[in-house]
Amino acid sequence: MALYKAFDPKVEVNGETVLGFVNGLGAFKRQALALLKEQGIDDPTPGKWYSQQAWLNGFKMIGEKFGDATLKKIGESVANSAIWPKEIKTIVDALKSIDVAYHMNHRNGKIGNYAFTKIDAETGQMVCSNPYPDQFDLGLIRTVAEKFKPSQATLMVSIDESQSTRTKGAETTTFIIKGLK
Repeated sequence: MALYKAFDPKVEVNGETVLGFVNGLGAFKRQALALLKEQGIDDPTPGKWYSQQAWLNGFKMIGEKFGDATLKKIGESVANSAIWPKEIKTIVDALKSIDVAYHMNHRNGKIGNYAFTKIDAETGQMVCSNPYPDQFDLGLIRTVAEKFKPSQATLMVSIDESQSTRTKGAETTTFIIKGLK
């Protein structure tokens, strides 16, 4: 499982997700749309489906051109633009729901996953097995956790440096989330 390489060439991503990505680029939105157009994604539209590989190609070019901070910002934007079911009331429920949302926004083959495990009352971990960059997932996970954290909790989300990451060629990246309680 390589970074920016779809697990299955038939996988598609919906227009809503592509637009969340584009809208996360702020002043660089026009450039992002031009890069996506080069990959065959012209005028992304809600309700339409696009090649995940084409989107990943554009994603990679954005990362190379604008860096990790931009990838993190895109993750934040995707999380902020998502509509969350009313039944999600806790940070644990929200973190578990990332995988559900991921599967709702991709189709036609193996896409990977987000696997959340609660380690103790204060700490959890998210193992990401997908072709997206670590900094994107960091922004996504941190924003979801922040949105649903207990009001008095001090939140910290970080890459587990004791394990290898997708950025360094591993199949997964593990994130540690502190502040569940």
